Amino acid sequence: MAISKELLDILVCPLCKAPVELKADENGLKCSQCRRVYPIRDDIPVMLIDEARVDG
Repeated sequence: MAISKELLDILVCPLCKAPVELKADENGLKCSQCRRVYPIRDDIPVMLIDEARVDG
């Protein structure tokens, strides 16, 4: 089960409030501004700053 488009449309980065987008490999949501990647576990986005990693 993939993340719905409706959910992606309302999710934003909890740090900078910029939109997030699904990564090509579908294992995380990447912030378009601060480049943090929030993991997806069991089809649930983990939108916690402490769980994110900065993608180079």
